[in-house]
Amino acid sequence: MNPSYTVENLGEDLVLLASPEHRFGTDAFLLAHFALAKHKDKCVDLGTGCGIIPMLLYKKFRPSLIWGVDIQPEAIEQFTGAIGLSGVGEVLFPLCSDLKELKGKLPFDHFDLVTCNPPYFGSGNGFLSADPAHMTARHEIMCTIDDVCAAASKLLKTGGRFCLCHRPERLTDVLTAMRENRLEPKRLRMVAQNPDGKPWLFLAEGKKDGRPGLDILNTLYMTGSDGGPSDEIRLIYGNQGKEIEP
Repeated sequence: MNPSYTVENLGEDLVLLASPEHRFGTDAFLLAHFALAKHKDKCVDLGTGCGIIPMLLYKKFRPSLIWGVDIQPEAIEQFTGAIGLSGVGEVLFPLCSDLKELKGKLPFDHFDLVTCNPPYFGSGNGFLSADPAHMTARHEIMCTIDDVCAAASKLLKTGGRFCLCHRPERLTDVLTAMRENRLEPKRLRMVAQNPDGKPWLFLAEGKKDGRPGLDILNTLYMTGSDGGPSDEIRLIYGNQGKEIEP
């Protein structure tokens, strides 16, 4: 195993291989919980990185199939190693590919759920990291939010769901891209540190060719009245061996 990898325990004999270039944060846990996968679902995670979201979907919901797609070979190498160590190779599958070039690699109009934790910063916005992996993960250099939504729409069957997380300042861009790609926004939830703070993240779900009608859910608060993690955050994290970071 690459000496730069660290083994992160997710509980239930599931592990991830994290590295300085490809690691994970709170937003992945929130998105996997929000996605509400079903046991029969066939799923794809776009921009999967080290594979955190597929692993969490498997742990929480046990869907029938999960593909993790990433353009970076090093990320797919980590995900592949974690699949082997966790013994979930009959359900989880890695694919190294540009999400704009999935034709012939994954079936279109086939999947029930697509998830994505996309680059948050538009081209020319935010501080550009000198590290290429961090730059790709944070900035719309390799793909835009429209590219992500277009890929999700192609993969999903009619009625299939697309779930993502993003920054509140990009809300208009995201909802517009979803609707323009036949992913009608159906659920929206803001995430804030506490009732006194502004949201720092939102979670959104769109349904392919769904009817208009958006359900605004209660805000998810990271911290409780005692200053520690809120009850809902404790529930979301569960027993995966990682210290909760509200």
